[in-house]
Amino acid sequence: MDDSTPTHSLDEPPAPATAPSEKTERRRGRLIANRAFGALKAQHNAERTLFEAAADRLNIIAASTPYLVLHVVWFAIWIPWNLGWLGPLPEFDPYPFGLLTMIVSLEAIFLSIFVLMAQKRESAIAELREELALQVSLRIEEESTKTLQLVAGLYTRLGHRVAEDQELLDMMQPLDVAALEKDLMTQIATAAAARRMSRNRRVRDSEA
Repeated sequence: MDDSTPTHSLDEPPAPATAPSEKTERRRGRLIANRAFGALKAQHNAERTLFEAAADRLNIIAASTPYLVLHVVWFAIWIPWNLGWLGPLPEFDPYPFGLLTMIVSLEAIFLSIFVLMAQKRESAIAELREELALQVSLRIEEESTKTLQLVAGLYTRLGHRVAEDQELLDMMQPLDVAALEKDLMTQIATAAAARRMSRNRRVRDSEA
């Protein structure tokens, strides 16, 4: 009997499972990071005190177009009124508008305080996000190093010598965060010294 159905040998290795593409992995990583960042923001917003929530609300109002229009209308009425340009209306804050100056100054002081409060909280959230991003990056680095070590094991089983690939050996070493930070600080100090020398040289050339 002629059977045209293809058969597989027992010695033939099974087809490897299709791994997710690098683009899909990057998209999934960004989605997880964005969810974590959003969770930090939501947690801080949920933990706000009543005064902090009111300050945020006032900041939103002060940054709106109606708030700007209100001040334009306010000044457009107040100043001509107290300059006597509106006919028989009595002047209650004559030039140089001491009452208006006091009100606007107090408003500016309180708005500055509210803005600083909001900036302080946003700065704390940004620091947490940076720390989270650093920890995620370190975790990814550890996983990548482990993957390279596994690949190196397969590389050795295929009859190749890992010692011949110095770049692979360097990549398989764990990331030394302290050494990396020290090297970065050294580079920053060197660049700062070079800028100072260049600035001093320009000053001496201009004086010569």
